[in-house]
Amino acid sequence: MMMPMRKMTRECTDRELIERFLQDAKTGFLGLADEGVPYVIPLNYVWMDNSIYFHGADEGRKIQMMRRNPRACFTVSEEYGTIADPVPAETDTAYMSVILFGRAEAVTDLEEATRAMQQLLEKYVPGYYNHPLAASHVDKYRSSMGSRTAVYKITDVTVSAKRNEMVDEKKFVPGRNIRHDS
Repeated sequence: MMMPMRKMTRECTDRELIERFLQDAKTGFLGLADEGVPYVIPLNYVWMDNSIYFHGADEGRKIQMMRRNPRACFTVSEEYGTIADPVPAETDTAYMSVILFGRAEAVTDLEEATRAMQQLLEKYVPGYYNHPLAASHVDKYRSSMGSRTAVYKITDVTVSAKRNEMVDEKKFVPGRNIRHDS
């Protein structure tokens, strides 16, 4: 059950803005819990078909935790600078953040996994490869430690977004001090 947002003035409900943010931001944080112990790790990801996709080894702590408890939280946040104010309590940060709650699961369909991996390549190294990723590469690739690389997704997501826009004339830059604002 989602807790209501405390500072409703920061809530962002603009679906287009949220979609663009999730497509452009580079790092997300996967939150899992198992036996009352939280575990949060940074990941590269893509937002595709209303799901978060990421890849990794098909074994290890993250995978064991997802198998025991597939409920997951995924957070993406970008900081855009500090907003200076003569009143210390009004000094703030410009940012956007999105939190998604859903169910983490392995992608078992090779075509879907290949499409997700292709989207990851297009996001992180756009234009680098001359040809689309072959499904056989996704199917046969093994890491340096010998484990199979697998694709995972978080589905059935509930989205919550917050935003605090930058006020350009109040943006803190090195050398700015209170005399500029008095």
